[in-house]
Amino acid sequence: MKTTLHFQDADTFYEQLLDAHTGLDREQSELLNARLILLLANQIGNSEVLAACVQAAKQPPG
Repeated sequence: MKTTLHFQDADTFYEQLLDAHTGLDREQSELLNARLILLLANQIGNSEVLAACVQAAKQPPG
């Protein structure tokens, strides 16, 4: 699992993510996030990496 910054253009991705949520209510926004998570998980594909990512995401930042 990569823990160092690996984005080619993090600012553009963040902008795209914010734009995708524009005009959505909370439920629609949560569904968008769920679909995005599943699409990105499919791109990763490796179950061990995905499990490590889930565990890392559960930890508080810092």
